[in-house]
Amino acid sequence: MSKLDLFAGIYVSDLDAATTWYARLLGSDEAFRPNDVEAVWELAEHRFLYVELKPEHAGHSHVTVFLEDFEPAVDAISARGIEPAQRETYENGVRKWTYRDPDGNEIGFGGGPTEDPDGTP
Repeated sequence: MSKLDLFAGIYVSDLDAATTWYARLLGSDEAFRPNDVEAVWELAEHRFLYVELKPEHAGHSHVTVFLEDFEPAVDAISARGIEPAQRETYENGVRKWTYRDPDGNEIGFGGGPTEDPDGTP
């Protein structure tokens, strides 16, 4: 496979509210707005998350981002006032914290195993 670009989309009912919430979740303003109904964040080189105003489909998206620096990332999200709706630790020790935006879309952040048996950072 040659160069890979990824665009993961999330449908929302209120673009301004979603843009504010995702800026808090991701720790930065959007990278760009390609048009009047989308806002885009670059999570890593060539890997983007975007929200799109499409009220009839809002609340049905599910995206997971796996992070090497899980603890600092979820601590920073908490410091910005957003707490996970769910915390999971799988049998193999992999952790996943799931956040829900104002429409109910699920955005998960996963991280590798920790030595702490209950999965808390």
